[in-house]
Amino acid sequence: MARFLDEMPLALAIVLALTLGLAPFTPEPHIWEKLRMLAAGELRRGIDSLDLCLHAAPWALLLAKLGRMAARR
Repeated sequence: MARFLDEMPLALAIVLALTLGLAPFTPEPHIWEKLRMLAAGELRRGIDSLDLCLHAAPWALLLAKLGRMAARR
């Protein structure tokens, strides 16, 4: 996994987070809606949990990439 993060361009991780991580953009980013549902205790259906994981994955990848870059310095 570390090799994958080292070889992946930072720009790709940013683009993934800003597109797949935020889509659909209107009326509000989908991940934001799911995080609000999670905070309110309304994230009960399995599909909602899966949706949260899928929209959070690009952000987790970006954070892992940034963390790896910081650790290598």
